[in-house]
Amino acid sequence: MRKVLIILAVLIACIAAMLAAWIFGGRQLSLFIDRFETIEIDSAKVTLIAYEGSGTGGVLIVNKLELSLNETAPNLSPSIGSSKDNQFALASGGKVFAFGPLAPGERLATAPPVGDDASLETRRSILSWPTPFDFNFMTGQAPLWKRHVYYQLRWRKSSGATLDILWRYEQNFYPSQGWGGGFVTREGSTGLVRLEIKE
Repeated sequence: MRKVLIILAVLIACIAAMLAAWIFGGRQLSLFIDRFETIEIDSAKVTLIAYEGSGTGGVLIVNKLELSLNETAPNLSPSIGSSKDNQFALASGGKVFAFGPLAPGERLATAPPVGDDASLETRRSILSWPTPFDFNFMTGQAPLWKRHVYYQLRWRKSSGATLDILWRYEQNFYPSQGWGGGFVTREGSTGLVRLEIKE
C-alpha cells in the first residue's frame, strides 16, 4: 500500500510540474514548436497592396488587411516609397523590392503586375497556452488562453526577385467571445519578425 501511495505522489508531482511548465513556459514552448509547424487558417492571392505612413513605420495594407510596420525585430528597418521609375517599392538591408507601378491617387498603392505571384497566408500556432494569472482591471475580462497568429506575405516577380515578410501577433481566447482578433502585440516578441528580399 505504501509503495502505491509513493507512486501516486510521484505521478501527481509530475503532472503538477508539467502543468506549471505549460502555464509559465507555454509561450516559449509554442514559439519553439512554431519553428517547425503551424496550422493554415487562410491563403489568398494579393489583389492590392498599399501603404499609409511617412516612409518608415506606418501600415502596409495587403488586400484589406492592415499590417503594422511600427513594431519590428531589432535587425529590421524597412522603408517604403516610390522608386525613380515610379514604382511602389520597399527597401531593407540595402536591397529594394518594387511591387509594381504606382496606381493613380494620393497614396502609395499598386496591384501585382501580370506574371507576378503574390499571396498572403494566415497561420496559427499548434499549441495554445493557458493564462490563469492574466487580469484586466479595466474591463474585468481576461483571456483564458493565448496563441500566436502569423501573417506571411510572399511575392515572386516574373524576373525571379522574391520578397518574404512575416508578422507574428498574439490572439486571445475569451469564454464569452471565443478567439479574438489576431493583432495583440507583446513587446519584444510580436510585430514584423522577418523580411527577406532576394534579387
